[in-house]
Amino acid sequence: MIKSMTGFGRAEEIIGGRDIIVEIRSVNHRYYEFSARVPRVYGYIEEKLKSYLNGRISRGKVEVSVSVSAVEAKDTVVEINKNVAKGYVDALRSVGEELGLADDLTLSQLVRLPDVFTVRKSADDEEAVWESVRQVADAAAAKFVSMREAEGRKMRDDVLERAAVIERLVGEVEQLSPISAENYRNKLYSRLCEVLADKNIDEQRILTEAAIFADKTAVAEETVRLRSHIRQLRDMLELSEPVGRKLDFLIQEFNREANTIGSKAQDIAVTKIVVDLKSEIEKIREQIQNIE
Repeated sequence: MIKSMTGFGRAEEIIGGRDIIVEIRSVNHRYYEFSARVPRVYGYIEEKLKSYLNGRISRGKVEVSVSVSAVEAKDTVVEINKNVAKGYVDALRSVGEELGLADDLTLSQLVRLPDVFTVRKSADDEEAVWESVRQVADAAAAKFVSMREAEGRKMRDDVLERAAVIERLVGEVEQLSPISAENYRNKLYSRLCEVLADKNIDEQRILTEAAIFADKTAVAEETVRLRSHIRQLRDMLELSEPVGRKLDFLIQEFNREANTIGSKAQDIAVTKIVVDLKSEIEKIREQIQNIE
């Protein structure tokens, strides 16, 4: 199925006491380019995310944002610095005795003093954290891919419509090309009659000149190749694999044949058709630039 390179997906879940949010967005790019914003403490998951998404995205500039917040205290360890607390108690009581003050020190007062408590995060189980993030990333990626596919269907329909227009224009060129050669032969005969004022015209010479003109302006090979390219285009649009690069190459071939027909055209009607032909090809090119 054709996919757009533009997409967005977001998912949020609470897993293992952590509120995890993953957002994935992408825009056009020739290759797969990955960047991520991950909390520094969880920096080790960045490369894992890059590899994981590379298995689902072949082209595009992909930006991923990850947020991890603790909603439970499971990863927090609170410790009392007993030596610091004892030092405060000893110092305060010593000063109280010297100054003759009552000993009214309480536990609630002690815990307010600096450095009595140490709060630190317990060591993370990196694999467990990654598995939690991967689950959320999987949900975000599913939405991301779904959006890409929806955009891809629209692009596919548009390209197919334009391919049908190109096919019709090619048919018009095929009809007009022989008429152009016949018109040239008739004009050549009329001019020779005017110049020579004689009915003894060398018919064979006229036929030869007309044949040379027809050969120079013949576009049968180009129209046959264009029809072949249209068939290839339709086939590629039905493939499940990424075809953006192949389509980009194919549309260059479309342009090459259209340019050749334009350079050979000696008839104003054919020239106008070629202008329309190239316009439709350009519109397809603009679309496929966004196809994965």
